[in-house]
Amino acid sequence: MAGLTTHVLDTAGGQPAAGVPLRVHRVDDDRRELIASAVTNADGRTDLPLVPAELLESACYELEFDVADYFSRDLTDRSALGSAFLGTVVIRVNLTAGSDYHVPLLVSPFGYSTYRGS
Repeated sequence: MAGLTTHVLDTAGGQPAAGVPLRVHRVDDDRRELIASAVTNADGRTDLPLVPAELLESACYELEFDVADYFSRDLTDRSALGSAFLGTVVIRVNLTAGSDYHVPLLVSPFGYSTYRGS
């Protein structure tokens, strides 16, 4: 079992988004508890699950992706894109213990989308 995993894709550059710092918080009412942090690898993924299956609880989680620095780096010719509009993308999801979740982030400097992957 994988638990909670992610994948970040740069839709403007047509490539995986490497080097994106991210954090996972468990949310309970107004309390947020940091439970994981990572940086995406060359494939836009984390090397290990963000939350292993045996530690995944039924709860609300927030995934925070710091995308502004990624888009400010000179990875490709971004002169036509201008500066990044997005700073940190926050995705709040409700997860159930005993299930596997893959939460991809498709991101450009000016927008993003996500879905429950497999």
